[in-house]
Amino acid sequence: MTPPAPPASPLDRRLVGWLSLGQLISWGSVFYGFALLMEPVERELGLSRAQSSLAFSLALLAEGLAAYPVGRWIDRGHERAVMTGGSLLAAVCLTLHSMVQSLAGFYAVWLGLGAALAATLYTPVFAVVTRRFPQDFRRAIITLTFLGGLASTVFIPLTAALIRELGWRHALWVLAALHLLVCAPLHAVLLRGAPPAPAQRPADAAGPTPPSLGRHLRSAPFLLVGLFVVLMMAITAALPAHLISLLRENGLSEAWVVAIPASIGLIQVLGRLLLYFFERRFDVHMANRVIPCLVPLGLAALLAGGGHGGAALVFVLLYGLGNGMLTIVKGTAIAQYVSRDHVASLNGALGPPQALARAVAPLMLGLLWSPTRGYTLGLAALLACSAVAVGALLLAQRASSRARALPADSSRMADEK
Repeated sequence: MTPPAPPASPLDRRLVGWLSLGQLISWGSVFYGFALLMEPVERELGLSRAQSSLAFSLALLAEGLAAYPVGRWIDRGHERAVMTGGSLLAAVCLTLHSMVQSLAGFYAVWLGLGAALAATLYTPVFAVVTRRFPQDFRRAIITLTFLGGLASTVFIPLTAALIRELGWRHALWVLAALHLLVCAPLHAVLLRGAPPAPAQRPADAAGPTPPSLGRHLRSAPFLLVGLFVVLMMAITAALPAHLISLLRENGLSEAWVVAIPASIGLIQVLGRLLLYFFERRFDVHMANRVIPCLVPLGLAALLAGGGHGGAALVFVLLYGLGNGMLTIVKGTAIAQYVSRDHVASLNGALGPPQALARAVAPLMLGLLWSPTRGYTLGLAALLACSAVAVGALLLAQRASSRARALPADSSRMADEK
């Protein structure tokens, strides 16, 4: 006889709040810090822009490759070691970054920082709260994204001030200290008593056998959710690098060119606030169908209006709201439509294709630009990708419903026999 599952823990708002602080620091000091460190490092080491940019691409590649093993460790109950170790690794690599004297050393520290990001950013922490609060994980994830969404707002001016006052090498000491003295202790203390890995089912147990990780990886719901996540990741990675050029070439004033991209971050946070306060009034699956549609609608408005006036404002509103809430949809889709028991491993398996999408998408949008048509062809391609992504999520919902109905039907047939 299979032992009963332990009762689900109620949402611990204090734990989620402190984990959110760790997200603020991890995103702000490493992910957003690179853009501010790039120019002073180039000047001192004599690097070209292509050479320095490659370091961040290597970090994203390392993050993607490390995502699956990190997810497996979390699913096995080692979340405390993973996230504490990731914070310590970030502290060590930021400290070593302050000492780099060569291009090879610069690349090495960013490879290490990429591995640290795989153990500390949204993917691992979303898995942690999903395992701990299976009935309220979506609300916990929404809360986590509030401070994560403000990381650039806090850390871009903070890091700029540190570099200006202390120099970039000593500024890195301060950022490393935040990981060593804040993030690592937080994760070490808060993540004690992790839920154990799912117990193996006895061979003689009655009823249908739960699908294994390998079976989930080959299932239609996982492949469709994966397609949705990777395509949406490509879109949200491609646009920021080209948005200012896109708006300028469509004749907007410089004030609008600066204000539109800057406002998207605030609207993203607004979207998450709306979801936090009103999500209990709507069916979660209906919300998951509606939210991703905001992205193609925003792109369609931008494409139809040529980037001018009102069309740009409609784009900012729809894309900003959609992108802000899309983080929650992407972060919860695997748990809702594939498996909660293997959520970290399954999300980790999407790490490499997401890293590839983030690296390739900005380049592809640039290649689709032409002097005569501007970004028209590129926007049309992004619109098509977003429509395919929305369709994939809808199909994943249906496939998941069918897959969950089959065990119930099998159990009824067994009882009748």
